[in-house]
Amino acid sequence: MQLSFELSRKGRKAYTLPDLDVPEITIPKEYLREELPQLPELSEPDVIRHFINLSTLNHHIESGFYPLGSCTMKYNPKVNEYLARLPGFAELHPLQSEETIQGALEILYELENLFIELSGMDAVSLQPVAGAHSELASLLIMRKYFDKKNEKRTKILVPDSAHGTNPASTILAGFEPVEVRSNEKGLVDIGHLNELMDEKVVGLMLTVPNTLGLFESQIVEIAKIVHKKGGILYLDGANFNAFLGIIKPGDMGFDIMHFNLHKTFGTPHGAGGPGGGGVGVKNELSPFLPVPRVIKKIKNKYRLSYNFPDSIGRVHSFYGNFGVCVKAYAYIRMLGAEGMRRVAENAVINANYLMSELKDYYDLPYSGPCMHEFVLSGDRQLKFGVRTLDIAKRLLDYGFHPPTIYFPLIVHEALMIEPTETESLETLDSFKDALIKINQEAEKEPEILKEAPHKTPVSRLNELKAAKDLDTNFYK
Repeated sequence: MQLSFELSRKGRKAYTLPDLDVPEITIPKEYLREELPQLPELSEPDVIRHFINLSTLNHHIESGFYPLGSCTMKYNPKVNEYLARLPGFAELHPLQSEETIQGALEILYELENLFIELSGMDAVSLQPVAGAHSELASLLIMRKYFDKKNEKRTKILVPDSAHGTNPASTILAGFEPVEVRSNEKGLVDIGHLNELMDEKVVGLMLTVPNTLGLFESQIVEIAKIVHKKGGILYLDGANFNAFLGIIKPGDMGFDIMHFNLHKTFGTPHGAGGPGGGGVGVKNELSPFLPVPRVIKKIKNKYRLSYNFPDSIGRVHSFYGNFGVCVKAYAYIRMLGAEGMRRVAENAVINANYLMSELKDYYDLPYSGPCMHEFVLSGDRQLKFGVRTLDIAKRLLDYGFHPPTIYFPLIVHEALMIEPTETESLETLDSFKDALIKINQEAEKEPEILKEAPHKTPVSRLNELKAAKDLDTNFYK
């Protein structure tokens, strides 16, 4: 495919500008360019074809299976997109008077209460706009809570199977991350947790299910250990889709959690946003939630209230990403309680099906039923000189986006696979067949994998050189 600069011919154009209908202004000379920018000159068909062709080079959820472990790249109903684009939502301005945005405030208020019902928490803020953003907000809430109690706590416990954002958020919040080991089953080592848990620990950041796709079966004991020392038990809710509608985190002993609206609740995930990351808390932490908070007054009137003196303040402009909240609200209302439960059940069934079909061809470091995702190891293929990276690249030739690789770090040559709840049996079987075929190639024709991909527009790059010698200029 030729680039737009290569197709450029002087005098061609793909635009027409409307007649000027406002007073003409003169731009001061110091703000004018000395030379015209070197932009391509193209016809309208050339421009349209250029961007259509570019779009076909991207792998996306509408074009194929996207089994990224820990990221929940599922198909989301397009009706949610339509609803968020309705003029009554999309054309609102966040600085409008509250009397003119009552419908928007009502949706936010009701969505918070839906999350309260799903989570077993007592209060929710929808202001944070991403999972890691919610982690930071949660840690700031914890810090404010202990400041209010005049307790100097400095450490946050983070399991070695946690999401990588947990220790990063911990440092940003001004705390010291301390790693908790996993046991031989891939779960939190209770003995090690007991050793580490003292009065200097703010709390434990726990991902359930963890990044191995395993449910922390000792969660009640974990909660007791943390609470005995006055600590806070935090749930990284990125994997909430694994037990949504089946059990509530608040009933498991969690004091605070975050929700990924852009993963679990029907908003497209990826491409840098927009996202949504609500925070839910138990009553004793609710005074510290971000402001403003949506409150309901008499006669079903809603308003944004700043009257929470112990709040951590704003964590985002206005009230977060409202359009994302509309999509999540529509998704929950469309599925209802029974549908929410089926989301989790299907996610778990799909993951266990793939795991059981692939465990004879790839190493399975931690056996037993998984939840929404599972982690294989490419150690068996490594004996033939084939790395997990090679397996991932070869999957592109079969039309599949690779799963997450080399994470979690506690699994050597990791392949982290999450099929999600929206894929059909036929899609799962095609993916499974591709991985089995790749295993056979690793044994008999390993060079095919080492040079993959073969069918993509761009072949394998020298990733080390690209990282160290990045050059995005078209002209030399």
